[in-house]
Amino acid sequence: MAGGAARIFVSHLAGAPVFDPNGDQVGRVRDLVAMLRVGRRPPRVLGLVVEVIGRRRIFLPMTRVTGIESGQVITTGVLNVRRFEQRPTERLVLGELLDRRVRLVDGGDEVTVLDVAMRQLPARRDWEIDRVFVRRGPRGALRRKGETLTVEWSAVTGFSLEEDAQGAETLVATFEQMRPADLANALHHLTPKRRAEVAAALHDDRLADVLEELPEDDQIEILGKLKAERAADVLEAMDPDDAADLLSELPEEEKERLLKLMRPDDAADVRRLMSYEERTAGGLMTTEPIVLRPDATVADALARVRRQDLSPALAAQVYVCRPPEETPTGKFLGTVHFQRLLRDPPFTLVSAIVDTDLEPLSPDTPLPVVTSHLAAYNLVAAPVVDDGGSLLGAVTVDDVLDHLLPEDWRETEYGPEAGQEAAHGA
Repeated sequence: MAGGAARIFVSHLAGAPVFDPNGDQVGRVRDLVAMLRVGRRPPRVLGLVVEVIGRRRIFLPMTRVTGIESGQVITTGVLNVRRFEQRPTERLVLGELLDRRVRLVDGGDEVTVLDVAMRQLPARRDWEIDRVFVRRGPRGALRRKGETLTVEWSAVTGFSLEEDAQGAETLVATFEQMRPADLANALHHLTPKRRAEVAAALHDDRLADVLEELPEDDQIEILGKLKAERAADVLEAMDPDDAADLLSELPEEEKERLLKLMRPDDAADVRRLMSYEERTAGGLMTTEPIVLRPDATVADALARVRRQDLSPALAAQVYVCRPPEETPTGKFLGTVHFQRLLRDPPFTLVSAIVDTDLEPLSPDTPLPVVTSHLAAYNLVAAPVVDDGGSLLGAVTVDDVLDHLLPEDWRETEYGPEAGQEAAHGA
């Protein structure tokens, strides 16, 4: 890259694709690594944290970056696939510098860091952070109520100080487009303090989605740092089976306290799930499948399947039952698969196209039998029905995979380089 290139605001690099010289994507930018320097000298940008195949995070030195333009990073093509490990002298730019409260040297006003900009030094491959985009006003104030300005790095002070309650609004906005699993991975790699701050800034539904993708220890840690009322709200927003799994790991007293704070209907679903053995159909199932009455039409079914909050596995079929339509339902009549819904006219009654050939699972069906059932019939979900013929819920393939993979699979990199262990280097 030629000297004198334009400055780049680092928030624009979050999630940016990283390509080799041949145009093949090798990963995505998840953060930048910088080293603070004494006095008011601008920090040196050491490199990028790049997420490659299998969610493995590696360190890409800035000396191997040949271009940053149009929201993408071009490299020399030489990657060190050792896992990234942050050193004590290093700072993660997105994770640790954004949302900090610092002071302007001129006047002493306290400001919030919204972004920082870096530039490449002329005739060198070194990069440094030389500008800071800040907002005046109290933390959490609406942006339109606080003046924003871009100042030299030397015009602010306080980056090296430990902050007790750092905000997270800007960081959350930077990660807004991430899938829950990717955001969960980002949270997992933050410090416990920063993880709690980001979790506190997420909306309940977003935090619920992210919690479902986090390792168990991180789930318990984050939930324990929320106020009890908010923890109950987040549990309500989670899928009942995931909420049940999380609550089952808490001490009995804490579990009961949170269940009592939840809405009675949500708490009842979770209590019902916790009554089953963990590695059975009853312990694996979700209590919120798509349930329709026999007189519903294909058009009704397709409208329900289109709901954005449904996972692909749950949207793959609807279950036809006599009222009530909430689990546990009236008599279970059968399943209508999504492909069948696409083949029949919208006015067709679902009762006319219901599949009654496949036997449903009982709640005490063990995990190996559940797995065999899904594999034998090429299913992504299967109904769970009690002895009285009422639909209790549905087991989906993603829930089965969660229990078949190693317990620490969310913390383990999968891919060709997964076995390599070492600190990062140039």
